[in-house]
Amino acid sequence: MAALASITPHSSSLHPKSQLSSNTSHHSISSYCMTRSVRTNRQRLYSESGSRGLKIRSAATKPAKSPAEEDWKIKREVLLEKKVRSVDAKEALRLQQENNFVILDVRPEAEFKEAHPPGAINVQIYRLIKEWTAWDIARRAAFAFFGIFAGTEENPEFMQSVESKIDKSAKIIVACSSGGTMKPSQNLPEGQQSRSLIAAYLLVLNGYTNVFHLEGGLYTWFKEGLPSVSEE
Repeated sequence: MAALASITPHSSSLHPKSQLSSNTSHHSISSYCMTRSVRTNRQRLYSESGSRGLKIRSAATKPAKSPAEEDWKIKREVLLEKKVRSVDAKEALRLQQENNFVILDVRPEAEFKEAHPPGAINVQIYRLIKEWTAWDIARRAAFAFFGIFAGTEENPEFMQSVESKIDKSAKIIVACSSGGTMKPSQNLPEGQQSRSLIAAYLLVLNGYTNVFHLEGGLYTWFKEGLPSVSEE
């Protein structure tokens, strides 16, 4: 059997030694999956017809929306209300070195091991899809449609892992590959969502009060030649 590809919708290694891979987003594939694959893969079980009528159960019902899946507009409003501030790579390094800020790297573990800021803590916000329910099979089919054979899903243990490693009174800079932005522009009037902004949103929802965000992501960190370490 051929080995599965190691590409995920979020896992493009952005260290200067590597090339950017597909920028297909987890959210666009999830949307495709919901609107196309689930319909085409859905199987329904019919039983108990008669005087009490027909009961229908769907084998591919989408789970309820999680906080991380809330609309970006809602998340952005909360981030602004909680005064989550964006900083560039050089400012993030200064805050880490001079003010004891913790850099929380939410990229997949493989990317973290390839290169990361010294002292950064890794808790991946998305992980490889593990289950094999009808819904998970439909999502895998949607990822495969885009040529991605190792799709990801929200990590249900994200907050639990963060809380076990970082105290709620800590000053945190959340980082991912691209960074995203809350700043409006002509083409993006509400900015652009990213894994680090989703993570920042989850942190403030769960009682963290000193949360910053790395603007430009770790791509800019590595591009500017700031200190980095590798575990490979």
